[in-house]
Parts: sequence; structure tokens; C-alpha cells
Amino acid sequence: MNTYSEVLDYLFSALPMYQRVGAAAYKADLENTVALLDAIGNPHERFRSIHVAGTNGKGSVSNFLASIFHNAGYKVGLYTSPHLIDFRERIRIDGEMISEEAVVDFVRRNKPLLDEIQPSFFEMTVAMAFEYFADNEVDVAVVEVGMGGRLDSTNIITPDLSIITNIGFDHTKFLGNTLQAIATEKAGIIKPDVPVVIGETQPETRDVFVETARNNNAPIFFADKNFVLTDVINSNFSMIMNIATAGGEPQYVGIKSPLCGDYQKKNIITVIQAVEILRTVGYTIPLNAVMIGMESVVVDMGFRGRWQVISNHPLTVCETAHNKDGVENMLKTLSSMEYSHLHIVFGCVNDKDYSAVLSLLPRNATYYFCKPDVPRGLDVSILKSAAHKYKLAGRAYTDIASAIKAARNNAEKHDMILITGSIFLVADALKHFAAE
Repeated sequence: MNTYSEVLDYLFSALPMYQRVGAAAYKADLENTVALLDAIGNPHERFRSIHVAGTNGKGSVSNFLASIFHNAGYKVGLYTSPHLIDFRERIRIDGEMISEEAVVDFVRRNKPLLDEIQPSFFEMTVAMAFEYFADNEVDVAVVEVGMGGRLDSTNIITPDLSIITNIGFDHTKFLGNTLQAIATEKAGIIKPDVPVVIGETQPETRDVFVETARNNNAPIFFADKNFVLTDVINSNFSMIMNIATAGGEPQYVGIKSPLCGDYQKKNIITVIQAVEILRTVGYTIPLNAVMIGMESVVVDMGFRGRWQVISNHPLTVCETAHNKDGVENMLKTLSSMEYSHLHIVFGCVNDKDYSAVLSLLPRNATYYFCKPDVPRGLDVSILKSAAHKYKLAGRAYTDIASAIKAARNNAEKHDMILITGSIFLVADALKHFAAE
């Protein structure tokens, strides 16, 4: 394996990859991760970290924090998943993706070890990221949980701060089918004496977090109880707001975010609470670093797919919402938009509760159903049949390109095209737009 493409072929074919095959790639323990990291010298012990879990919003929160650290002068690693277009998106330092050469070098050096331990794709990626961060001497790494928390491969770190954005129904096959059960898995990232920020206070999960924090002597902070957004001005391309303490004292005035989905309000509050705690544990984060970091998150970190506006005539938006809570929040944003008619390009994967999502979608839109280009993609005929039960009218298309073409051909200047339902469908769409 001498080239990047050869290494990717090996990774995607030889190592079970949840992004592609689903449950077969899931490992419900840390045994492989511990063995792999121990064999390469436990690189995660050589850098400071922030750990981010949650059902929705953890990618946005991770990217916001990494951008803020970067603008505060820190050399910051960022580990996220899944990737949209290029595998290297998962591992970044100061927003720059890991080089193809570094990926090749890691796999080539460690192939005998990988063959022996037979880690999942995700376990291998975590090891690669942690070694890359350690070797490049990052000041801090923001590490996003892949799934759950307690048994996630990233949960080998002892961070300076743990963050749990919210709890919703997703990956219930692995995490449980009640909010309390899912919260218990997410709460597994709470470490002894390490402060934890909870982004959203929910009656079903609050006691789980409070009890876990108490048992670990971990200071706990509920962001939405301590900070509020005021004077929010929202547009297609940005959101401007003030942030005050719950007592009404202004803290951040005129803060601007290019991530303008309505749900980002919760994420921004979570980030602000995290910054306040990080300052108390030894990080120097000036006000201007927060302001600039928030505003430049897309440019600095290459963050995409979250209410991303592709064009304006007609308004075309990509949104990665893929579960009930995510879609409910997306619809709040959609309700504030002005358009003549809505066209929705929709596809999803076969191990999600797609019926719950379909039941929420607007019936007065025209649908263009297609299958995400991954093995887990839900067959479009099954999708269309399920959608019909919820009176969602539309046609099935063989691929994302033909679905987008049909939507564009049908849409008038003042209509809106929304591409959603799956991270992988958005990835397909972004590849399509990039090739145009």
C-alpha cells in the first residue's frame, strides 16, 4: 500500500465501517481501542482534550470550540465523524486536514498490528487521530464522540471538560429505547473531578446527569439555565445575537454565527458555557477569540452540511438532520423561511427510525426520493412506499444527481430546495455540487 487511494481501499474493505455497514461494525467495548493505543505508546496521554457527546449538535459544538481555541492562539486538534467527502475531514489541526502522506504512513507502519487486533474502522481512526495530535504536539484536542459515550472508542481520554449537548432518540438499538437509558450511555463520558456541561436541560435526563456527576465528584453546569440568547436576527447566511447570563447581564454583544439553523441557538449557549468553564481550568480565551471563532467556524474549520446554503435562486439548502429531534429542530428553522413552494430531496439509511422522521415532514412539499450512496442506504422503493403512508407526494430517483436535477427543473425562482434526511445524502449532494 503505497498510495492514499490504496490505503482507503484497505480501510474501507478490510475494517468494519459503521458509516457503511452499520451494526456489524459496532464494538460494544473498549478492548480493541485500549490494545491499539497501548501498542502505539498511548498517545492520548500526551495532549489535553475536551470531550463532546450528545444526540444532536455535538459536531457543531466541537467545531465552534476548535475555532475559538484556534483564534485564542492554541494549536488545536479536532476529531469528528463521520466525514462528508474526504476521510481526512475527521482529523484536523487548526482546521487543516491530516495529510494523505500521514494517513498512508500510519497504516503502513501499523498494518501488522491492525491485522492482529482487527479493530473496527472507527477504532483505527481514533488511534490515528490521537497519534497525529500527539506527534504534532497540539495544545488541546476537541474530541467528538462517535456513538453513545460509555463504550465509545474516544472514551479512553481524560479530558479537561466533558460536554453533553442533548439527548434524543437515535441509535436506540445500541443505546436503549428510553431517554434515561440513552442518557446513561452518554453520561459515561463524565470522569472523576472533571467538570461537565449539559447543553439542554430535559426532565427525563436531568437526574441521570446529576447523579452521575455527583458519583464522580464532577462539577455540573446546565448551559440553558445559566445563559440566554437575546435580540436574535436570523437570515439565510448568518445569525446575530446577544448572549446574557440568566440574570440578564450582557456577556457577549453582537456575536455572529454562519451556522444559522434555529437549533444552533442551543449549541451556541452550550459553547458559551463551555468557554466560561474552560477559563476556570487554565485556558486563556479572550472575548475577541470567542467572537471571531464563532463567526469564522466554517472558514477556519471547514465545517459543512448544517443548514448550508448552496444557492439563492432558488434557495437551495443542505441539512444533515437525520433523527426525530434533529428534524423537529430543522422544521423550526424552515418555518421562518420565505418561499413560494418547497421541494425536498430526501434519503435516509435503513437502520434509522425513518417512519418517525417521515411523520414530521410537511405534506405540502414536493418530494424527490433517492438512496444515499452507502450500503446502509434505504432502498428508494421502500422509502417512497413508507412516505406515501404519510401522504408525502413525490417520485423516486436512481441517484442524488437525478433527484437534484429534477428538483431544479421543477423549482421556480422563489421556491426552496431542501436536501436532507441523512449525513450521507448531504455528502452525496456536496460531491455533486463540487463537480458541477
